[in-house]
Amino acid sequence: MPDSTQPQPQPEPPSAVRVRRVGPDDRAVLERLWLLFRHDLSRFTGTLPHPDGTFRSERLEAALTDAGWAAFLAHHGDSPVGFAFVRSLERQPFVLNSFFVVAGARRTGVGSQFVHEVLATFPGRWEVAFQEANTVAGHFWRAVAASHDPRWSEERRAVPGQPDVPPDSWIGFTVHDR
Repeated sequence: MPDSTQPQPQPEPPSAVRVRRVGPDDRAVLERLWLLFRHDLSRFTGTLPHPDGTFRSERLEAALTDAGWAAFLAHHGDSPVGFAFVRSLERQPFVLNSFFVVAGARRTGVGSQFVHEVLATFPGRWEVAFQEANTVAGHFWRAVAASHDPRWSEERRAVPGQPDVPPDSWIGFTVHDR
C-alpha cells in the first residue's frame, strides 16, 4: 500500500508529450493500450471481454493496416500515454475514431496537447463520437471543438446495427491550418 504521507510524483507539463505516427514496431504497445481503452469504455457500453480476456479489435487492426486510417501514439518520457486512430483520410469529414489517454496522464493537459497535434495533421472538417453517459468525454470534446471552430455542431446518431444501444453524440468542427 502506498504511503500517503510521502509526496507523490507529479506529471511533467504537457510540453513533455511527444506525438508521432505509429510504425510497424508499435503493434504490441497499441494492443496493450487498446485493452485499457476498451476496458474504460466498458463502463459506458456494458461490453464484456471475450473468453480469452481480449475485446473486439477490428478498429485497432484497421488503424494498423488500412490505407484510409492513421494511428498516432503519445509518449511522456519513455512511457506511452495514449493513442489516436483517425479514419476517413480519403474524404472529409475526417473521423477521430478512437482516442485514449491512460488514467495517470489525464487532467494534466496531455490529452489536449495530444489531440490538437493529431487534428493539426489533417486540417479540414472533423467528426468525433462519444457516449453521452461519458460526461468527461463530452466536456473534453466540446472544449476541443470550440477551441477550433466557434460554429461547431453536435447531434445524436443511432449506432449502426445496434438498435438496443443508446445513440452516440457526434461533434463536428473545422480545423484550420495554423
